[in-house]
Amino acid sequence: MDQARLDRAIAAYTVEKTLVSQQMLALALEPPRQELMRRINFAPRGTSAIVDMRKFLVSKLRDYPELNEVDRDLKHLLVSWFNRGFLEVRQINWRTPAVILEKLIEYEAVHEIKGWEDLRRRLEGDRRCFAFFHPALPDEPLIFVEVALVKGLASAVQPLLDLNSRKLDPTKADTAIFYSISNCQEGLKGISFGNFLIKQVVAELSAEFPNLKHFSTLSPVPGFMKWLDTVKGRAGKLSAGKTTKVKKFLQEEGWHLRDEMPEQLRDYLEHLMAHYLVNEKRNDRPLDPVSRFHLGNGARLERINWLGDISPNGLKQSAGMLVNYYYNLKDIEKNHEAYVNEKKVVASAQVIALTKLK
Repeated sequence: MDQARLDRAIAAYTVEKTLVSQQMLALALEPPRQELMRRINFAPRGTSAIVDMRKFLVSKLRDYPELNEVDRDLKHLLVSWFNRGFLEVRQINWRTPAVILEKLIEYEAVHEIKGWEDLRRRLEGDRRCFAFFHPALPDEPLIFVEVALVKGLASAVQPLLDLNSRKLDPTKADTAIFYSISNCQEGLKGISFGNFLIKQVVAELSAEFPNLKHFSTLSPVPGFMKWLDTVKGRAGKLSAGKTTKVKKFLQEEGWHLRDEMPEQLRDYLEHLMAHYLVNEKRNDRPLDPVSRFHLGNGARLERINWLGDISPNGLKQSAGMLVNYYYNLKDIEKNHEAYVNEKKVVASAQVIALTKLK
């Protein structure tokens, strides 16, 4: 930064606070590297190069915290370049170019896509997949969401992922289940697209299938087991002794396959999950990142699903439990305001009852 130029701009603004002096001060405060990045962006594939550059930078921030200022400058520019006005939503289907389909297999972050047959099932008639694209990166999805069209609120993900599951006539479905949302570009970390994508997808599906009445997620709870591991003593309304017993049982391999489980284990785990989602916070916001995302978008924490994901990752993250976040189109704005202004976790009576423990 040119310190002499900045001093002159500060002096001019101090003497006369005009729009011109304000603009001159803003220009003097801008780091020269931002102009360098803008010039790189003009070059062929320049945007892609800058996204890759930030991906590398983000991976080094822990070891080199002095690079945080550079990261802030890059993120500032990328937020402008990747705002909603530039993004295009596309439906992904079996006719989509293979180069993009391969990216879906590569980028899926929630439920691994195990090859082409698995992907094909996820793109059948009772399934939908939508992604955001940017004109500078036409073959690179930024984020994509996978949707199952079903009857009723789905409580488990394995039936949705089953290659041999019965295919439903989508015109007979009444519910759209958002079962996977994956961010694709590490270089765009911290730049949110998901809220826009979900609203866009709800609009697209409502237009295509007027029979759809309900929109809900079937979401992981990636922070639950990490939180439970840190608990020392009481957790929610569970005594220290009971909490310790629950944690010890979860360490047994194949615990979820046992014909007989300890009495009240399910009650205790569902209580712990409800307590974690509703009451455990940092800076007045839920600890769980997926919860923050959907509640911030105006969803309601609807239901906790026992053994909804018994994959190794599901058991490791959340003791096999999944959550429905329900998007009631009439209440989205009200729920969003309650979350933002009142710091409120909007939850169903069923979930609130679980926090109280029988």
